[in-house]
Amino acid sequence: MTNYATDVEAVDALAASYKKLTAEIHKQIIGQDEVVKYVLMSIFCDGHTLMVGVPGLAKTLLVKTIADTLDLSFKRIQFTPDLMPSDITGSEILSENRTFQFNRGPLFANIVLADEINRTPPKTQAALLESMQERSVTVAGTIHRLTLPFFVLATQNPIEQEGTYPLPEAQLDRFMFNIVLDYLNKADEIAMVKLTTGNEKVQLNKVVSAQEILYFQQLVRKIPVTDHVFDYAVSLVHKTRPNTESATEKVNQYISWGAGPRASQYLILGAKCHAAIQGKYAPDIDDVRAVAVPVLRHRVVLNYKAEADGFTVDAILKSLL
Repeated sequence: MTNYATDVEAVDALAASYKKLTAEIHKQIIGQDEVVKYVLMSIFCDGHTLMVGVPGLAKTLLVKTIADTLDLSFKRIQFTPDLMPSDITGSEILSENRTFQFNRGPLFANIVLADEINRTPPKTQAALLESMQERSVTVAGTIHRLTLPFFVLATQNPIEQEGTYPLPEAQLDRFMFNIVLDYLNKADEIAMVKLTTGNEKVQLNKVVSAQEILYFQQLVRKIPVTDHVFDYAVSLVHKTRPNTESATEKVNQYISWGAGPRASQYLILGAKCHAAIQGKYAPDIDDVRAVAVPVLRHRVVLNYKAEADGFTVDAILKSLL
């Protein structure tokens, strides 16, 4: 249902859908509340998400579970060193009647899980760029539109691991959030082990349809924002840029380059959605702060001095907040 009498009613419906989705997801995923929150927010904001963590933290299961609770088509691409761009986008094949036909690749789905995206060379990683930005794929000079809504949820192993290629900056910038997954606490891990070592099958229900997601994406954009919140978000992004008037001493010392304008856009969109899922009708500065670290984390590049002095991106961002 997407015909609400007022926008206020629609925001209430968005908050209710979010609650239903999280309840459904937590039937299968124990803990990781923050991660679930950011992935769902990126879906309501029409953004893509990158999840970083060592193997075995249920990144893939999490994405699959979210896909199961949304009435959307889902495809998984396992990235490997020998994967070619055409394996993702699709290719032209010669049909029986001697004409070329486009054979669609796995990108043609609503939710695409790009599993271990940094195990493949940059040439293949770049095949995702057009689809993430333009929601289309160009093969042999022909543009093929993707079905909406369209999300790339990518998982990445920590760069220090063997056999990984760093993602190009231009591609990292296309992800709305960069979420770092950590180990579960002891109580959650006990609950997870109980759930996964028995023979009980978890039955997940479809909670939100594609139509509703498209409606909520438009709704998030309609949420009003006051000027001082715009000012705070843009000032925060400016502070990450070394050798500018807003940069702090720490930023000048430890950052090679800061976040671009896309960061400001995602801070505002994220803040709007964060406010809506909490049942608020306009975001405040706290909502910007709530999304700041996952929005900025992958857009700020540290220099060698930061690594030598043991500074992390998160530590520098938290000092700015």
